[in-house]
Parts: sequence; C-alpha cells; structure tokens
Amino acid sequence: MRVLIVKMSALGDIIHALPVLSYLHQVSPGIEVDWVVEEPFREVMEGNRLITVLHTVRTRAWRKAPFSAATRREVAAVKAALRGRNYDIVFDIQGNLKSGLVDRLSGCGNVIGFSADLLQEKVNLLFTTRQIPSRRHDYHVTDQCLRVVSVPYGRDFKGMALTTDISTSAEDDAAAEALLSTLADGLVFLCHCGTTWETKFWYDEGWVSLGKSLLALYPDSTLLFSWGNETERDTVTGFAAAVGRGARVLDRYPLKGFAALLKRVDLVIGGDTGPVHIAAAVGTPTVSLYRASDGKRSGPRGEHDIIVQAPLPCTACFRTHCDKDAECRRSITVGMVLAAVGKIYGNKE
Repeated sequence: MRVLIVKMSALGDIIHALPVLSYLHQVSPGIEVDWVVEEPFREVMEGNRLITVLHTVRTRAWRKAPFSAATRREVAAVKAALRGRNYDIVFDIQGNLKSGLVDRLSGCGNVIGFSADLLQEKVNLLFTTRQIPSRRHDYHVTDQCLRVVSVPYGRDFKGMALTTDISTSAEDDAAAEALLSTLADGLVFLCHCGTTWETKFWYDEGWVSLGKSLLALYPDSTLLFSWGNETERDTVTGFAAAVGRGARVLDRYPLKGFAALLKRVDLVIGGDTGPVHIAAAVGTPTVSLYRASDGKRSGPRGEHDIIVQAPLPCTACFRTHCDKDAECRRSITVGMVLAAVGKIYGNKE
C-alpha cells in the first residue's frame, strides 16, 4: 500500500503529526508513506527513514505570482510527481485550502480528512472524499491526526507505543558535541524565548530572573539562549548579559544542526514554539509556557515534558492581541517555572 500524508506547515504542527508515521508502519508492515511539506520545513523532515518520498511545495511563492510561468512549472512538476506515485489513500491532516489543492493535484480518489468541526478552513471539505468525525477524548492535535489515519486500518492508536525522531547527520552531531565540549560539566539548559504571537511571549524580566535562578540552583550549569531572527538575537543578547556568567547566546543553526543540539542538552524551556516541540520529539525534557494557546491541546506529552499554563480564567483564549497581555505574561511566575524544572531534575534548594 502507498499513502500520502498532507501536513505542510507550521513547524510545531508538523512535529505533532510525526507519530502517524510510526502508527502506519506498525499497522501496515511494508507500507510506503510519502509526505508533502512546505519548502521552509523540508530540512526537518529529510532523512526520516519512515518516509519513502518527501514532496516539497512553495505555496507562499505561488500565491504571490499565481499566473507566472515559474509557478505553473512548479505546480505541474508537483502534480506529475504526486500522480506518478498512484496513491491508494491521501490523508489530509492539514485541513485548509492549500492542502485541499494538493489533494486535488494528487489525483487520488480516496482522500480522508477532518470533519467540519476540526477544520481551519471549511473549504477543505470540497477536496476530501471522507471526513472523520472528532471524538471527545481526541482533544490533543496529535490524537486528531492519528484518528484520521487510523480509521482505514481498524486499529485504535490508544495504548500503542508510537515513536518520533528527527534525523540528523554525523556532521550535525559532531558540531553539537563540539559546542557542548566547551561548556561546564553541569546541566545544560536551553531557553528559546521567541515565538509567533505576542500573546505567546513571556516577560523579559522573567527570563532574566529564571536564568539567574537556574545557574544558582544547579551548580556548574550552562544557560544557552537560541533565537530565530535578528530581533530575537538582540533580545536574548540582552538577557544573557543581564544573567551574567554561565549564560551565552548561540550562533544561528540550520534546522538539522539545531535538532542535533536539542538532542544533547538537558532541558529546553520556551513557549508554544517549534524548538520546544522539536526537543520533545527527539526525547529531550521540556518545560513549555502556554498563555493564548492551550497546552493540553498542543503541548508536548512525554513523561518528562511539563506544561505551565497561565492561571488566568481567560487562558487559552487563542487571541493574537489582548489588553491584558502584560498581566497574562506575569501570571506565569518564575517560581512556577522553577517548580516545573524541579519536577524533572529535583529541587536543589
């Protein structure tokens, strides 16, 4: 059997969907599983031994110039590549217009996707031939994806040992080891302070106070600050300077190199952001801070992954802007984050 997974973006959402690969290979030995991903996230999926063919698309570029010769050539090439694989099933676990268009390009007559209540964009219903209704206990986004792919095989994913991983090269692994060899012998904490919505950020003084407290509580530890753009680099450079000795700002890493480093640090702390989800996917303990988004729905779920949800009654509002943003940020206290770290590595006080 040959199937196609359509899960194109965003980074955290792709990571959440990775367990479907483990599920499919367990329930259907010998299955070929292809995947469609947006070009910016291609790197994190490359080398995955559970993926037979990785297809990449550039829908953002296509939207900017929908009628250009370059766009027409690229779309035609994707269509030919997809139809050349003759899929038995397409699983659309993206649930919007762009994924629906990929469904159509595949030429497959058996496209399974979400029911209307889970769709980001209802127009997706026009492109799927079967919609899987949600179940009350499938609250987490990973379970929602697994529910869609599990239906044709008649085996529930609950209770199955499903694994995730992100392939890294020997060169990436060696670079990560080289960096760690320059650090002190204690624990290595990595903080990723950046994210997308302003209602997902924590407050600046909190990061500085947390850094100082971690270095005081865990002797010989190191605090690494990662970043995703120049604004974030400037911000965390200020954090590291304020924390002082034991804190440093990382250089910019490609996704594979960053994943190799995330595999080797002792703990990753951040908001609802891709690096935290990557860390959880490769088995590194995480502490994640949730405000506008819902940690129970989209947070890491491993044994050593702890979610700190803002305690305000309006938490998980999914608003991108809010008049109570400052209050919400500070509702997650440094003490709450330290307590979460303590559950993983013990309270050193």
